[in-house]
Amino acid sequence: MARDSCLARVGTGIAVGGAVGGAIGAVYGTFEAFKYKIPGAMKIRYVGQTTLGSAAIFGLFLGAGSLIHCGRSY
Repeated sequence: MARDSCLARVGTGIAVGGAVGGAIGAVYGTFEAFKYKIPGAMKIRYVGQTTLGSAAIFGLFLGAGSLIHCGRSY
């Protein structure tokens, strides 16, 4: 059984964190855009910024966690 390389694990962590963070950011950004009554096209910009920001943060932390756990064997 071949073991995954550290780089593959970190890349997977970043991808999964980005996907989860993007989904959560899109839902939260849409909720806030309607809650605070942001006008017209500014809603799209606000939701996009929230989505990208959340995806980046979640990806960073999940990638860092994967990097920390790289040396451990279970």
